[in-house]
Amino acid sequence: MIFYSFRLVVIHLILLSCFFSFGCNKAQPADNAGKTVYIKNENGKYTLYRQGQPFLVKGAAGHTNLKRLKEAGGNTIRVWDTVHLANILDSAQANNLAVIVGLPMPPSLRMDEFYNTPQAAAFTKKITSVINKYKNHPALLCWCLGNELTFPFRPRFNQFYTVFNNLVDSIHYNDPQHPVTTTVMTFQKENIFNIRYRTKIDFISFNIFGSIQTLKQDLQDFKWLWNGPFLITEWSVEGPWVAASQNVWGAYVENTSTKKAEQYLATYSNYMPVDNPRFLGSMVFYWGQKQELTPTWFSLFDEHGGQTEIVNAMQYLWTGKKPPVKAPDIKYMLVENKGGRDNILLSPKTTSFAIAYMNEPGTAKLTYKWQLFAEDWFKPNGIFNDKPLKDIKNAVTENNGPIIKFKVPETEGPYRLYVYVYNDNGYFATANVPFYVLYNP
Repeated sequence: MIFYSFRLVVIHLILLSCFFSFGCNKAQPADNAGKTVYIKNENGKYTLYRQGQPFLVKGAAGHTNLKRLKEAGGNTIRVWDTVHLANILDSAQANNLAVIVGLPMPPSLRMDEFYNTPQAAAFTKKITSVINKYKNHPALLCWCLGNELTFPFRPRFNQFYTVFNNLVDSIHYNDPQHPVTTTVMTFQKENIFNIRYRTKIDFISFNIFGSIQTLKQDLQDFKWLWNGPFLITEWSVEGPWVAASQNVWGAYVENTSTKKAEQYLATYSNYMPVDNPRFLGSMVFYWGQKQELTPTWFSLFDEHGGQTEIVNAMQYLWTGKKPPVKAPDIKYMLVENKGGRDNILLSPKTTSFAIAYMNEPGTAKLTYKWQLFAEDWFKPNGIFNDKPLKDIKNAVTENNGPIIKFKVPETEGPYRLYVYVYNDNGYFATANVPFYVLYNP
């Protein structure tokens, strides 16, 4: 009954959108002759074509370690950096990779600060100049206008849609060779409805993490509402925003890199909608090193290009072949014989100890790097810090490889101890444990 009522509401909204001239235009068959990149619908099967050949996106978010991406079977990157875009495109071309160019836009809620001001016209002009500058680069795959925007229905947002669609029109006019998409967080029906009926983009892209587990069913249940092509522009392990993975003071417990490699394999194999006829491909998050709560949560590499086992997992998913060299296999790490979920409280200025437990210890020469950081949990405006953290110097007082002693900080508060375990083949494994420094714990 609830589902039936929702359909009635949507039908009513579609009629309203037609009344207000927001959409309901019938899609006309596109003449793809001579186009560099286009999407073709053949009896309900959508296929992305590049240079005349079917092109299933096997990609990653990021713009570093491109040679390794190509070796692993990847073919596409997505970036949001328009300042260094020329170098990124050239590097991608040198590695025979395609590029989805992200064009950042202010959130739709910033109506009075942006969309209802002269800034919007200047912004449109700026984006158009980027389009004209790079539209002929051979590495370009498509344009992505806005990242995780919300698409409200209410009339007060009409100017947002005017600006958004003016930009889409500008891209289509100035660069008819490449399609336009936008990304949304997960499968949100309101966003999809409004994108479908109030915008002019060519396909929808999803940034999706834990909710990928329901994506196949969502696509099936709501294909009556929207049955167009889609790309998954971000997928990964679940992020540091799920309450079930927190301890008592709110620190998120992160899995080891070895465990995450298993999760990437299982997530793709079980939940990626590869058999859906509308599926254009997927992009793993994040091909590089990225600070988001921790420097390791989403990072498939370290800052020097060292690789985690997740890189091997992606190579297997893309090529069906397992690389001959593996990363160190880490079980877990303990502080004072306790794990991350054990709500570890330590007294300031005392000495504590930590142990990293490895699977198959002693089978290869391993190097252990330990670092202590204050917890990076302050989120101004709800946004994670993305700047590299500064570790606490001289925290480790005795280092015996997998076993260390360390000095507990003097200042009360949350901290996190990390271990990086390297082998001689350019691979590493990671683990970390949060703890809280408290007087008289």
